Amino acid sequence: MAFSKEDVINALRTVNDPDLKRDLVSLNMIEDVQVEGNKVSFKVVLTTPACPLKDKIKKDCIAAIQKLVDPWAEVNVEMTSRVTTRRADKQPLLQGVKNIIAVASGKGGVGKSTVAANLAVALGRTGARVGLIDADIYGPSVPLMFNEMNTKPAAVEKNGKAYVVPVRKYGIDILSIGFFVDPAKALVWRGPMASNALTQLFSEADWGELDYLVIDMPPGTGDIHLTIVQQLPVTGVCIVTTPQEVALADARKAIGMFTQESINVPILGLIENMAWFTPAELPENKYFIFGKEGGKRLAEEHNIPLLGQIPLVQGICESGDKGSPIALDFSSPVSEAFVKLAENTAQQIAIRNATLAPTKIVEITK
Repeated sequence: MAFSKEDVINALRTVNDPDLKRDLVSLNMIEDVQVEGNKVSFKVVLTTPACPLKDKIKKDCIAAIQKLVDPWAEVNVEMTSRVTTRRADKQPLLQGVKNIIAVASGKGGVGKSTVAANLAVALGRTGARVGLIDADIYGPSVPLMFNEMNTKPAAVEKNGKAYVVPVRKYGIDILSIGFFVDPAKALVWRGPMASNALTQLFSEADWGELDYLVIDMPPGTGDIHLTIVQQLPVTGVCIVTTPQEVALADARKAIGMFTQESINVPILGLIENMAWFTPAELPENKYFIFGKEGGKRLAEEHNIPLLGQIPLVQGICESGDKGSPIALDFSSPVSEAFVKLAENTAQQIAIRNATLAPTKIVEITK
C-alpha cells in the first residue's frame, strides 16, 4: 500500500521516550524522514550516545510503522545523538562544556577516584566527548591511574593568553594538580591556596567542546566543594559510598550538603562501590564483606536513583595501579558494570536537563 512521509511521522507520534514520557516527534528527536515505495528511513536523535534504552526505542519505532502504516514496510532507523545541556547563557568558565558531573563522597577510602576515572572512560567509550578533572588537591591520583605520573601538560596561546592543554589519554582529556607538583612531596596548603589552584584548572585550561566533564571531588564537605559550586554550573552530583554503615553515614552528609537550600545542586544518583567481593577463581560468587545493599537502601531512603553497584575485584586495583582503568577492558564483567553506570548517569542527566531549571552557579550569602 502507498503511504506518505506524514503517515510515518504520525505513526512515530505514538512512540514515547521511556524516560521523558513524551513522544519522539514533539521532542524533536525524529529527523530526515524519507519514503521511497515501501522503504522508510529516518534518524532518531537521542539525548546521549550512552542511552541505555536505544535498542528499545529503535524496536518501538519499527513496530509503530509496521502496525500503523504498512506491515510490509522496510524500515531503516539510524540511531544518533545530540547531548543535551541546560547551561544558562553568559557563564564565563568552561563555556564549551555541556554538562559538569561532580563525583563526591562523604569520606575517603570508598573508591571515589577509581569510580570517577572509570565513569569518564566508560562515557568516552560510548562516543561522547569527555573530560576529567582531578579536584582532589591534597591527594591527586588521576596521574597514576592513567599512567601519566611524569607528564607535564603543554601550553597554547589564545587571544594573547596562555592556556594549559589537558592531557589526552584513552580518548578523554584529563587534568590534575598532580601534573604540576612533586608527587613525592605533600601539599601543605591552606584552604584559599588550594581553592585558587583548583580554579586555575578550570579557568586557565583549554578544555574546548565537551559533552561531559567529570570532576573527581575531594572527600568530605569543605572549601573545595563550595569553590566548585560557586564557580561552575554543576549539572548534578554522583555520590559514591560503600555498603558499610560508617560510609553510609558520611554519604548522608554529602547528600545533605548538596541538597540544602543554599546550595541545591541536583543529585543524579548514588553509586554503591565494593558492593560485594567476587574472587577471580569463583566469578559467580558474591561475598558481602562490607554489608549487603546499604547503598541501595540509602538511595531508597532519599528517593534518588541507584546508578550502579560496582563489585570489589582484584582487577580494579591492579588496573588502576598499572595506569589502565578497568573500564577499558571490554572482556571484564566489571567493565560492563562501569558501562552500565555510565549509561545510567547519562540517562539521569538527560532527564535532569528535560525537567529541571537551567544549571547555574551557586550564590552563597551566609
